[in-house]
Amino acid sequence: MSAGAGRLAGLRVLVVDDDPDIRAAMSIALRAEGAVIDDAPDGSTALHRASATRPDAVVLDMMLPGQSGFSVLEKVRAMVPPVPVVMVTANQGKRHAALAESMGAAAYLVKPVPLGRLVDAVCRAASR
Repeated sequence: MSAGAGRLAGLRVLVVDDDPDIRAAMSIALRAEGAVIDDAPDGSTALHRASATRPDAVVLDMMLPGQSGFSVLEKVRAMVPPVPVVMVTANQGKRHAALAESMGAAAYLVKPVPLGRLVDAVCRAASR
């Protein structure tokens, strides 16, 4: 696939996960669809990068060092305009999913997430 091709062509996506292997796999899948990727290993770095780069979407782990994914979600959704967020987590709890949705998460995916499903969720979130 040539650069710039794909369903996410030209969109900037911030990928936030403290596991470098998971972060890399998600980044590769999104980049294959044309996304420009920024990444962050923790909540504080994620907020700094989101403020600096104004991503079109954020893929966000819930359990992060420093600030939780919920804290990052709240702050990113408060940006003007709000940035769409796809939560990705190992937590299968329905209360967490409901909380994420009530806070404006576009999707709540439970790990391990098939990469095609992640790409689909980011495409839907970015097109809102």
